[in-house]
Amino acid sequence: MHMRGLIVSAFMLLGCIQVFGQESRKEVCIGFPVGNSTLDTAYGDNAMRLSEVVSFLESVKKDSTLELVEVSDMPHKEEAVDVLRNVPEFTYDNKGVLVDSRKKHLMELQYGRTWHYMHKHFFDQIHNASVILVTVRQKPVIEEKTVVKEEPVVPVPTDTTSVVEKTDTVVAVSPETSKPFYMALKTNMLYDVLAVPNIGVEFYLGKNWSISGNWMYGWWKKNSSHRYWRIYGGDIAVRYWFGKKASEKPLTGHHVGVYGQAFTYDFEWGGKGYMGGEPGGTLWDKTNYAAGVEYGYSLPVANRLNIDFTLGVGYWGGKYYTYTPLDGHYVWQATKNRHWFGPTKAEISLVWLLGRGNSNNKKGGVK
Repeated sequence: MHMRGLIVSAFMLLGCIQVFGQESRKEVCIGFPVGNSTLDTAYGDNAMRLSEVVSFLESVKKDSTLELVEVSDMPHKEEAVDVLRNVPEFTYDNKGVLVDSRKKHLMELQYGRTWHYMHKHFFDQIHNASVILVTVRQKPVIEEKTVVKEEPVVPVPTDTTSVVEKTDTVVAVSPETSKPFYMALKTNMLYDVLAVPNIGVEFYLGKNWSISGNWMYGWWKKNSSHRYWRIYGGDIAVRYWFGKKASEKPLTGHHVGVYGQAFTYDFEWGGKGYMGGEPGGTLWDKTNYAAGVEYGYSLPVANRLNIDFTLGVGYWGGKYYTYTPLDGHYVWQATKNRHWFGPTKAEISLVWLLGRGNSNNKKGGVK
């Protein structure tokens, strides 16, 4: 049994004699050191308390035997009663040696017959007559409490109207996606083959519509042999794109449109020459014009390159002159007005795709 603190043991010894149903009771307190459950006779007054226990047990035994003898009809009971009342349980000399006892006197009565009678009739009852009941009471352990000095609470003034809890709100903002931008630079390779430099530009307007413009300028001459290869002017076209390719990416696939042209020219190759408009002046003085409808297909050939095939049919009008070179001069032969219905535009253009998202490796165009 493990003890904490001072443990007080209460021995409640209950002596019960079966014949009479009598009860003897005594309470004795035994102390134990803190953390020790071994019975130590040197601790406190334990030695004296244990001696009281022994004396009590002896008295219970003596009193029980005496009562049994007094109420019995055993032979020579007066002598036995005298020994039980007047002879101590044990007698010691000054050196602590046992020299006499009550049991010895009883065994000597009537040459042992008295002891034999008591053993036969009383001792069994005496030996079974006592019950020792031990209870243990533990002193309550008083725990030391740590006193914490409380700091005075200063009330924080608050707005009696409303209390607003401020929290930091993190808003995930996705980076703004730049809108795609589609345009193209192009050159008509048919004109390039004919030594007429040209350049064009086209812008996607959205919803499958685009606008394009082209300019050409070739002004070659060789007076000694009367050779002239001159032309310059431009055109503007509005196109509508359609079909699967056009839905996948702008400026790709089928397209139809309308166009208008303004230009002038001077062609002579050692013989009869043809000049558009009035000799001298500006383009507006000697312009020829054309307008019509067109159909074409822009074929992707590389990441940012297409080849555009276009044919336009319409009306070509304007004034032109014919002449012949003679003795270093040019002799006008006729002035005519042109009225032509038929093909007025032909392109096999190399197209360079420019802008954000304007490449052929991406699908899903913007309409």
